[in-house]
Amino acid sequence: MLDAQTVEKPLTHVKSEADLRKEVDASGQWTVAQIEALFALPFNELMLKAQETHQTYFPEGDVELATLLSIKTGGCPEDCGYCPQAARYDTDVKAEKLMGLEEVLEAAKAAKAAGSNRFCMGAAWREPKDRDIEKVTAMIKGVKALGLETCATLGMLEADQAQALSEAGLDFYNHNLDTSEDFYRSVISTRGYQDRLDTISNVRSAGMSVCCGGIVGMGESREQRAAFLARLANLSPYPESVPINHLVPVAGTPLADQKPLDPLEFVRTIAVARITMPKARVRLSAGRQELGRAVQAMCFMAGANSIFYGEQLLTTGNPEAEQDRALLAELGLKTKQSCKAEVLV
Repeated sequence: MLDAQTVEKPLTHVKSEADLRKEVDASGQWTVAQIEALFALPFNELMLKAQETHQTYFPEGDVELATLLSIKTGGCPEDCGYCPQAARYDTDVKAEKLMGLEEVLEAAKAAKAAGSNRFCMGAAWREPKDRDIEKVTAMIKGVKALGLETCATLGMLEADQAQALSEAGLDFYNHNLDTSEDFYRSVISTRGYQDRLDTISNVRSAGMSVCCGGIVGMGESREQRAAFLARLANLSPYPESVPINHLVPVAGTPLADQKPLDPLEFVRTIAVARITMPKARVRLSAGRQELGRAVQAMCFMAGANSIFYGEQLLTTGNPEAEQDRALLAELGLKTKQSCKAEVLV
């Protein structure tokens, strides 16, 4: 694994965000160099630009609450270096069967009662079989009937599978790029980068919204983080939801001993995601618990406006719902569901 720690390189001249935006508007694409220049801005200046962008595109300042349920845990045949669900790694995660419909619906009801807006169902598959799609579509219809937005992450999808999920009413499909293309093979060998892009294309063609992000702190360099965000921002259109995960090293996986990313570099990543994908919901995902309250607060200042909410995030811990609500209330942040209220109470 690469282990390139972040070093801020002195620049003789840093273009303003307005200058960068003009260049992007002319070409329609963000370059890696332009995004590196954003990363290199003085911290306060970057935060200000991200907050200005956030207020322009999300004037309500609300935070979306999403709950993620692992409907099929463990036993995955892939070799993602960060994932304790891979069958080849010796972790505490045991392979389980697909959950039943009623069990999933009970979890969805609990999520809604706790204030979640979106319910995401995740399965540890390389790709689903057609019989799996039939079962998941029943779950989607049931969750939709509860009045929740629906999301699923099931691995790679063929075009007809994506169409079936869309026809069942699935709102979002999550399929992360994970990292930059040139760093990707340092983390995963069993699925190609193009495979991920093909699934995203199939989701778009089926008429669903895209939830796509990745993981930072896996040993990638800042340039590779910039390349990762450039690829996301240059998707046409860019994802409606962008989950940014902070690596949670898990014993038994290849990244178990990876050094943690500097928290301020994580905040910078959130800010750059906000500037380059201004209309997206930028989500704080795995690793929030390890970041602590102060860093999470800075992430909200940097433009994060979605969180995974609840006690468990697939196989890693997540701040409990009451702790999340207390933090949001202390910061004076509203939730998407209560955006007309004064503050979250």
